[in-house]
Amino acid sequence: MSSVLIQGGLVHDAVNRAPYIADIRVENGKIAEIGAQLPPKAGEQTVDAGGKDVYPGLVEAHGHIGLDGWAMGYEGQDYNEYNDPVTPQLRAIDGINPLDESLRDAALGGVTTLCAGPGSSNVLGGTFAAFKTVGRRIDDMVLVPEVAMKCAFGENPKRCYRDKGISSRMSTAAKLREMLFRAREYSEKLLLAGDDWSKRPAFDMRLNALLPVIRGDMPLKAHAHQANDILTAVRIANEFHVKLTLEHVTEGALIVNELAEANVPLAIGPTFGQPSKIELKNKSWETPGILQRAGCAVSIITDSPVTQQSHLRFCAAMAVQNGMDAFEAFRAITIMPARHIGVETRVGSIEVGKDADIICTDGDLFSMSANVTDVFIGGARVK
Repeated sequence: MSSVLIQGGLVHDAVNRAPYIADIRVENGKIAEIGAQLPPKAGEQTVDAGGKDVYPGLVEAHGHIGLDGWAMGYEGQDYNEYNDPVTPQLRAIDGINPLDESLRDAALGGVTTLCAGPGSSNVLGGTFAAFKTVGRRIDDMVLVPEVAMKCAFGENPKRCYRDKGISSRMSTAAKLREMLFRAREYSEKLLLAGDDWSKRPAFDMRLNALLPVIRGDMPLKAHAHQANDILTAVRIANEFHVKLTLEHVTEGALIVNELAEANVPLAIGPTFGQPSKIELKNKSWETPGILQRAGCAVSIITDSPVTQQSHLRFCAAMAVQNGMDAFEAFRAITIMPARHIGVETRVGSIEVGKDADIICTDGDLFSMSANVTDVFIGGARVK
């Protein structure tokens, strides 16, 4: 891949609070050098970013894009498995459609990394994947094929599986606990058996899929809106000593101290639109700022396609209008979601050695009048 020099832009690197004018050299898809007035190399492509703002590509920590996509009704949706409430063996990479127009919309809007997976009907829904927004084959786009195991609390499991043994929050929690107990036992038996195959338990695909969770290598990614559901997720994670990230956190502002103490990553949203169900009645644009000021690790999400993926930056702008610090809101759609999904060594900030996922705008990122003028993903120009 040829070398590219992005010259003279106002760089917002998601590390330093104050932006600065600099050149960015890209080599072999990575950020190779950042500095003032870097001399172009022989044969190097130059991009004039003078007068533009330069940002790292935006990162979405939680959505269903590629599984529920552009102009898609019920037919074609793959983000929920309705035959069984407990399906940890499912993997997002087996369902994501890289050619869905929603991914192109995301890329052109400056969102260069996504974390997407099964929807929030299943008590255990399967694994989410972290991937770039351009490509024809998901295998070539993924950063991590399985970053987290989705679980869900609240109204969705009750509504979707009322005829399959779930009609209360207690049923949802009990089914999750049962699977974690069984997975822990399965893990212990495998460890005790060692290399003696005659002593190994019979293979169980669902329990096998939960081994990374039980062994602390993969977090539970818990859909929870209501305060009691959020704290149930924390309680169960503590019981089994497993990692946890919290998704949506709609009523997080009602339990600020508890979430600060829990010290788990929070992905907040979607917040556009009126509350569509009872557990959303307290959603507010003030929530991200309230939780961030309390010391919580906050990301802002669209839950795409609930909110169009290219509008991620406007979700952050709304948080700023409702009291969130602008720099922290910017980090909430770049480096914080990268940390949330465990890919911060690759994306989320403009630093030497990271993937050259870079966007340029003709004004402030949060301005409705600003356009995303240039998009580079892995050093390749997309826009």
